[in-house]
Amino acid sequence: MANKITKEEIFNIVWKACDTFRGAVDPSEYKNYILTMLFIKYMSDLRKDKWEEYEKKYKGDKKRVQRALSRERFIVPEKCDFDYLYSKRDASNIGDLINIALDHIEDANKTKLENVFRNIDFNSEPNLGETKERNRRLKHLLDDFNDPKLDLRPSRIGNNDIIGDVYEYLIARFAAGAGKKAGEFYTPSEVSILLAKLLKPKSGNRICDPSCGSGSLLIRVAHEVPGGNFFLAGQESNGSTWSLCRMNMFLHKMDNARIEWCNTISNPKLMEDDQLMKFNIVVANPPFSLDKWGADIAEKDRFQRFWRGIPPKSKGDYAFISHMVHIALEKEGKVGVIAPHGVLFRGGSEGKIRQQLIEENMLEAVIGLPANLFYGTGIPTVILIFNKGKKTKDVLFIDASREYHDGKNQNNLRPEDIEKIVKTHKNFKKIDKYAYRATFDEIKDAEFNLNIPRYVDTFEEEEEIDINAVQKEIQELESEITSTRKEMNRYMKELGL
Repeated sequence: MANKITKEEIFNIVWKACDTFRGAVDPSEYKNYILTMLFIKYMSDLRKDKWEEYEKKYKGDKKRVQRALSRERFIVPEKCDFDYLYSKRDASNIGDLINIALDHIEDANKTKLENVFRNIDFNSEPNLGETKERNRRLKHLLDDFNDPKLDLRPSRIGNNDIIGDVYEYLIARFAAGAGKKAGEFYTPSEVSILLAKLLKPKSGNRICDPSCGSGSLLIRVAHEVPGGNFFLAGQESNGSTWSLCRMNMFLHKMDNARIEWCNTISNPKLMEDDQLMKFNIVVANPPFSLDKWGADIAEKDRFQRFWRGIPPKSKGDYAFISHMVHIALEKEGKVGVIAPHGVLFRGGSEGKIRQQLIEENMLEAVIGLPANLFYGTGIPTVILIFNKGKKTKDVLFIDASREYHDGKNQNNLRPEDIEKIVKTHKNFKKIDKYAYRATFDEIKDAEFNLNIPRYVDTFEEEEEIDINAVQKEIQELESEITSTRKEMNRYMKELGL
């Protein structure tokens, strides 16, 4: 039996395929073509594996084989698999052929894949160039994915999450090269892991990310659920990113995840009995201080999410926080949101919303993170933890901003940094120069300003200076200088200078 392909081998082959686009197409765009082709290859190889299995089981009875294949996770219609597309790699309309194949795959898998490929156009002149150049790029792309080693059948890669892990890793690498656009679709894995561990999801929980991007944060939270019993839901406003998220869920075998393409604030689609669905766990890394988030329609919001106040139209941070708190289950729901530091101290309507949330005793913890953790922005961020089943009126403040790995282009949280934050949050106790448990009265006295340095004193006293010792050292240095000058003058005279 042939050796199984490793995660690293898959990644290296697919990453090499990116050379077709580098320098000519923005990474934020060409990621869609690379990741979609990976998904097609995976579906095609999965079908091959199942075909061989049923051929053997039913002794070549084609009708029984086809019937069995029609009940599999995915149906790949005739002339839609990777091998067929590869055989047409020299066709003058190869972009159209790929689009047609994607349309047929959608139609054959309506309950799972409807509209997933709608935002990905393999015949796009603006993204892939004029016909000749576009065809050249697509031919190279198919050639790269036809590498004999890139066999994604379960019998070759095993039944674990290898393909899902590769997909996630590729998204991370694309984010690293996408600049400011990276934050639209990816949350760094160590930040996702931290947030997932802080919220401690339980078996049977319903989990939601209302600005889910490519789904990495949702998947990390799901991995923390004991026994794998959970329901995932998400909303994403960018069409191509929504498509990536759907594929990401399937590649992680989370087929039942409900991911909606919509604007969370103006047109949320996660509904139940004509009301917003409620969740045990709500997590998000929403766009920081989003301008034009929908303040003009918030006052008439039919779900009454903004009764505490309407955030300023140029900063949507509290719009997302208000939505997240609203959809958390009463008496037990937890919310974890990543936000810029401004949410801690800005006044006006944001100050009123912040005060109301504290007075309702929902804010559990404020955790300051290091700067330069996120792709596309170097600003330091915070994690706010809200808990509708909170048992104390105190709030824990953690200053974790100084403990991290200093990377060349980006900082990273190390496993020990994550462990320290999670342990500190669990113990909910003061740690000198790291964490402080503040009472409601202390926060009230600070006029509900949550700026972390108000509560966690990180000031390091300078070592006391011994004036007499310094004076003595100065005198010794002056004596050495005088002696050196005399010696230099003697040398100068000997040289006749």
